[in-house]
Amino acid sequence: MKRIVFVLMFVVSFSLTAQIDRVEPPFWWSDMNLSEVQVMFYGKNIAEYQVSAPKEMVISNIRKTENPNYVFVTVQTEGLDPGNYDIRFSKKGKKSFSHSYELKKRDEGSALREGFNSSDAIYLIMPDRFANGNPANDSHPQLQEKADRSKPGGRHGGDIEGVIQNLDYLEDLGVTAIWSTPLLEDDDPAYSYHTYAQSDVYRIDPRYGTNEDYRRLANEMHKRDMKLIMDYVTNHWGGEHWMMDDLPTYDWIHQFPGYKNSNYRMTTQFDPNRADIDRKLNEDGWFVSTMPDLNQSNPLVLNYLTQNAIWWIEYAGLDGFRVDTYSYNDKDGISKWTKAIMDEYPNFNIVGEVWMHDQAQISYWQKDSPIGAIQSYNTYLPSVMDFTLHDALMVMYNEDEMGWDRGMVRAYENFANDFLYADTDNLLVFAGNHDTNRINEEYDGDLQKYKLAMTLVLTTRGTPQLYYGDEIGMRGDKPAKGDADIRRDFPGGWAGDEQSAFTEEGRTSEQNEYHSFTKKLLNYRKKNEVLHTGKLLHYIPENNVYVYFRYNTEDRVMVVINNNPEAQAFSLDRFSEGLAGAVSGTEIITGEQLQLKDSLEIAGKTSLVVELK
Repeated sequence: MKRIVFVLMFVVSFSLTAQIDRVEPPFWWSDMNLSEVQVMFYGKNIAEYQVSAPKEMVISNIRKTENPNYVFVTVQTEGLDPGNYDIRFSKKGKKSFSHSYELKKRDEGSALREGFNSSDAIYLIMPDRFANGNPANDSHPQLQEKADRSKPGGRHGGDIEGVIQNLDYLEDLGVTAIWSTPLLEDDDPAYSYHTYAQSDVYRIDPRYGTNEDYRRLANEMHKRDMKLIMDYVTNHWGGEHWMMDDLPTYDWIHQFPGYKNSNYRMTTQFDPNRADIDRKLNEDGWFVSTMPDLNQSNPLVLNYLTQNAIWWIEYAGLDGFRVDTYSYNDKDGISKWTKAIMDEYPNFNIVGEVWMHDQAQISYWQKDSPIGAIQSYNTYLPSVMDFTLHDALMVMYNEDEMGWDRGMVRAYENFANDFLYADTDNLLVFAGNHDTNRINEEYDGDLQKYKLAMTLVLTTRGTPQLYYGDEIGMRGDKPAKGDADIRRDFPGGWAGDEQSAFTEEGRTSEQNEYHSFTKKLLNYRKKNEVLHTGKLLHYIPENNVYVYFRYNTEDRVMVVINNNPEAQAFSLDRFSEGLAGAVSGTEIITGEQLQLKDSLEIAGKTSLVVELK
């Protein structure tokens, strides 16, 4: 008799939930400023059912599409207490099954969290290539690609645990924020280690760890006053995303019908002379054939992406987003997405990848841009990436002789165009990232050139970003050997590695030279507000020597970059405005006391960072 009762209970329980395969977002919070949540229910023919909720929960909209396997239920959350609420599905007035939907209590102060800013120094990690803290999750039975470290473009096993185990190394280096390339599930059969072709955007890829591990990473960083930035992809998903076999709507992705590649011409987003077909191919074309292009002009898609982004901020305790391929999205859609997030978290920060080579074109995409205003367009995007400075850094330190547009003039001209930006403190400045050639490859392993580059990146306006391994001189030749070569494993991140660059004794003498310079400059920057928000005053370079000052009402720092192979001596009379009466200073790398009364001499291919007295 007991056996029969148990079987009946199992059948009833199964019938109550079997119709639902997925619920997204899986839960929400009761006290968000966004006073409603649109819950997507997915299951076989689920749209055939009527939906209802308890009397205290108001359903303001039920949206069904041409696909009967989806129903989108919008519930009002304002005034609801944290707890579980049964959302019921019925036919002909009879309850068929239900789902207990949880509203959690929001963390205190969550809405006012402070995002990354120009006081931070960001360290970019490719987690698969940084450190393998948990070898047990290198492969996963449900996911196609297995770990194989012998393949340069394969998965190597780096994970969230590896990052957590090396936070002390990063804190000691002077890093205050981490931007990790995406960690959400990517089930592509090959090259999935970069994780930009996501297959489930509510799940950390199990080969990196769990959702709880990601939240633990944020918590461990916050204990160290460090910030976590998620790499978020609004433009596309992967071809293996679970929806691709059963789209909610035909126009959930851009179809022509089927696939057509982007022309990558981002200028068509604002070009007044463009042909409409060219704009459409940039905006709606797929980034590559394995990455279906999401249609942010579809309100269901846009809301799905908005809620997913907010869900991760709230769940994991994030401090910022870096948004991939920002300027390929539907212009109006990405503006609404960005504004919704910033409305929910007014002190949050988002930096968009706008890979363009003209300051006016990059500025167009920053919040309150004077360029965007010409077309009455505002992205509400606080930060953009200073790709034109990166372009200069890739070549100018290899130009020993200065010309009208060569050598240090490239840096000067870049900053001369700062009037085009709405907020120069909120520009991301960098020498390299996971898509560009390694800076130390461009400099052919020349430590002095690396020091010149880091001096500029870490003392100019904006928020600096370093790429993992640059601080130990890692190299990689993308044009010759492909992406995998600029994404090599960090030495010491795997058991059995011949050396570990995570410790001073494990690094070579050359690696320690790179590291000690970077550490000294990063930690000086961390403690000095004048390098965070101070004004920039610069002088036209002469003889390939660039001089500039960062200053506020209390402090002044003088930076001298000699890109000339020969030592240079020059009179200080010209720099009286910047010196503001200072006659001495401390060079922060060497600790040397410098007299600044008449003239200054600097060795070839050398920089000085002088704290003025």
